Amino acid sequence: MNGFQARLAAPAVAVTVLALQALAVIAAEPARAATVVPTVAGTAATTYQTNGIAWAVGYANGVVYVGGTFTSVRPAGSAAGSNEVTRNNLAAFDASSGALLPCAPSVTAGGGTATVRALTASADGSTLYVGGYFSSIGGTGRSNLAAINTASCTLTPAFAPAVNATVRAVAVNAGSDVYFGGDFHTVNGQTRNLVAAVTTTGAVTAFNPDAAAPANDPRFTSMRALTVVADNSAVVLGGDFDYLKGAFVHRLAMVDPVTGAVTRTFGTFIDTSSAVKALTHDANNFYLGAEGTGGGVFDGRAAINSTTGAVVWRDNCLGATQALLVSGGTLYSASHAHNCSTTPGGYPDGSRHHLLAQATSDATIQHWFPNTNDGIGENLGPRALAMSPDGALWVTGEFTTVNNVAQQGVTRFPPRPVRNVPYAPVPSLASYKAGQVLVRWKTVADLDDAALTYRVYRDNVIVATLSAESAFYNRPNLVFADSVTPGSTHSYKLDVSDANDTSIPGGVRSIAAATTSSAYFSAVTADHPTTVWRMDDPSGTYAADSTGSDAGLIPTSGVTFSQAGATSDGNLAMTLSGAQASFQGNNRQQGPTSYSTELWFKTTTGAGGLLIGFGDSSRTNNGTGRSGNYDRNVYMTNAGRLIMGTYVNGFRTITSLASYNNGQWHHVVATLGGAGMALYVDGALVGANANTAAQSYAGYWHVGSDNLNSWPSRPTSQGFAGTIDDVSIYPIQLSAAQVKNHFTAR
Repeated sequence: MNGFQARLAAPAVAVTVLALQALAVIAAEPARAATVVPTVAGTAATTYQTNGIAWAVGYANGVVYVGGTFTSVRPAGSAAGSNEVTRNNLAAFDASSGALLPCAPSVTAGGGTATVRALTASADGSTLYVGGYFSSIGGTGRSNLAAINTASCTLTPAFAPAVNATVRAVAVNAGSDVYFGGDFHTVNGQTRNLVAAVTTTGAVTAFNPDAAAPANDPRFTSMRALTVVADNSAVVLGGDFDYLKGAFVHRLAMVDPVTGAVTRTFGTFIDTSSAVKALTHDANNFYLGAEGTGGGVFDGRAAINSTTGAVVWRDNCLGATQALLVSGGTLYSASHAHNCSTTPGGYPDGSRHHLLAQATSDATIQHWFPNTNDGIGENLGPRALAMSPDGALWVTGEFTTVNNVAQQGVTRFPPRPVRNVPYAPVPSLASYKAGQVLVRWKTVADLDDAALTYRVYRDNVIVATLSAESAFYNRPNLVFADSVTPGSTHSYKLDVSDANDTSIPGGVRSIAAATTSSAYFSAVTADHPTTVWRMDDPSGTYAADSTGSDAGLIPTSGVTFSQAGATSDGNLAMTLSGAQASFQGNNRQQGPTSYSTELWFKTTTGAGGLLIGFGDSSRTNNGTGRSGNYDRNVYMTNAGRLIMGTYVNGFRTITSLASYNNGQWHHVVATLGGAGMALYVDGALVGANANTAAQSYAGYWHVGSDNLNSWPSRPTSQGFAGTIDDVSIYPIQLSAAQVKNHFTAR
């Protein structure tokens, strides 16, 4: 059913089901199109940091310049206030080593707080243009825009335009023009609203797009970004404006580089409450980054052909974009993207991720996931990007941590490869068949390598090697089925490697192999389930899937482990407290139209709750797990009755006549497919109908809690309070005979 905040479903995900004895790798992320391996590592290099916000970064002739609102810099690892070196709003570093350089002209203001907001080098690197809010640099008067000779670290004497307010963006062409935008309205006493150009001697040119912000809206007051396209035929303007030369032009335009006359507009391509915050270009396209105000408005990035103005792509990530940089077929961005669920290669709603890499060809998010925190100021994390010729990506902004390590204002990511292999997971062991040990683990996430290889050690000898792709939002389950002597005891551990490095082995677990096989497990696996969560994990936030298909995500609270289970093989179970104690799958997949869900439960609750359902929300990115689309449910009413249902232009449900909140174990199976819907309890059919449809969207299986808003006989609690055991999911409709066989095999 559609919830209040329902969003478009993401692309379908193919799920491959392999035999239990095989090495299983399941792809679970949104469809990935273009793959461009980012050349930058995800591990940060040692770099100086600032004691305030670094709004801007630029490169010229072997030097990286950092500007912002700060009064000192200090080495990496030094706490604020220690080992500080005075640098007033502008600092210079060796691009290769990161060493602090003596070039340190002090940027100050006669009134207010001085700040540097833009740093751009001339084509030959001989001049660094500095924009911001200031009245002097190095003790010499300059009004918000200046030029520094990079060889001598001195102001260029002839370049001294008088700009009456903050400069936020600077771009140069191949000739002698310097374009800049910001909050100003005059340059050298001449009217230039929000955007202007001067020569390298500071003379105002005829370039005059005459930008104006929307009337009576204080949110929008500035030209935020500009870039000169590759052939110098146009200047692209982006910002808060709504008018150019008196005509309505909303937030984005291409203008003539000489006169500023509008040559191309883009209608309402940018949302009414969005602004363009970043622009860059390559040989064919220009790229923009947007910041939206309000829920669901355009926050992401887009590629537009610089010649035709045609939109090449536009992503749908939510979380405002602040800076862009294009290099080698990859578009790097600084943002706080928290939901990229409908962007190829993306991830579900949840935590903010402040750095992304995308293929310039089609917006596919690449496997490069370093991160910062929100930091200080506007709490938006990174604010500027620059690439040095050695391939290092420099990032500046408001952040105070990088990859969860203290680092303020400045960081850099060196070129690959870098030794940064993650830790090795500790395996979960089980033995349900005589002489067979299932070595199960949740894959780990590497910052810049999707494909990882795991080696399984039995008694310190390598017995298997498995590979899988994983990311922070998609850590699939792997299983190795080891054949050993029944009754023998063995220890197991793992190591993990990327393309460059191998971890030390992780923690060791031991187990005695079963001497007899579990009748229930054998009956279930004989019918080829895609997922079997036996719920026997002793602790943690991960539940092993014994088929190798789908790691289960266990909430950090509300779960009691190692409870007596439903089956005679001594398998354990988990008790959920109700509320939001939802056990959830890791794999994002298209909602099936033919399936069966099966589990055991025991409860005395009078508040009902969800037993199992399919929803589009996830906790894989630290999300809420509360879905906006949700159906394929089996839930209990306050009276203890069971309801199975799907939603297709209305509810299609089956309700049991009996109640099952009597404190006894009960077995429930729900099936949907060409034969219609059927609900079985304790091996017997309790209801059926002819419905064969379910709502179409991509999502995750949820056990124990999810949205049930508006569903018939909605229980008081959407979370189930009771014990759940042996959850299995099948890609087919189980027959009545199969259901009966599973129940009696208990």
